[in-house]
Amino acid sequence: MSHVAPSPRTEIRRKAQRAHYDLATVHAIVDQALVCHIAFTQGGSVHCLPTACWRDGDFLYVHGANNSRLVNTLLESECAVCITHLDGLVLARSAFHHSMNYRSVAIYGRFQPVDEVDAKEVAFKAFVEHVSPGRAAQVRLPSHAELAGTRLLRLPLIEAAAKIRNWGVEDSEEDMAIPVWAGVIPLALRAGAPVPEAGCDAHSLPVRPAFIDGAG
Repeated sequence: MSHVAPSPRTEIRRKAQRAHYDLATVHAIVDQALVCHIAFTQGGSVHCLPTACWRDGDFLYVHGANNSRLVNTLLESECAVCITHLDGLVLARSAFHHSMNYRSVAIYGRFQPVDEVDAKEVAFKAFVEHVSPGRAAQVRLPSHAELAGTRLLRLPLIEAAAKIRNWGVEDSEEDMAIPVWAGVIPLALRAGAPVPEAGCDAHSLPVRPAFIDGAG
């Protein structure tokens, strides 16, 4: 595990003991995300927008329409991307020591365009598989016209830092005698029962990603 930040702006100073800079940890957190938030400046203002994301190799991928403000801006300037998984509410005996368990990643850099048709086909197939494993073999994949109308961008996962809290309460000694429940309430992303579209094949139920609680 690397304990050295890849750049000054990725160095975690607040609660530095929670920092992780190795790619294995960064990849694992990214791989359990369906959505990321991208912060950027455009038109003299600051924006932060959510968008679907996935990882393939050492890159984070996003996509959008050819004339998308987000896409055009990301190709012109640097941005910051954040992914967070909330894993639990940490309830302490004192209000001050309440906390949350989480896994997060912050990524910095500039997105690169992916324009080669074969590369786009591979990347979008990986996106479908990320959302529902095995589904790419069941559905019609994008046509050349659909690929041409969609921009694909990728961001290197080189300048990234992870931050993790995954333990219990940290009450001070003087608060230990307070007669109140203390502990962790686990939280998880949960998938409900599939709701079929009229006329679909009822025997080909989708497979949810393994990282969604209750997947199967």
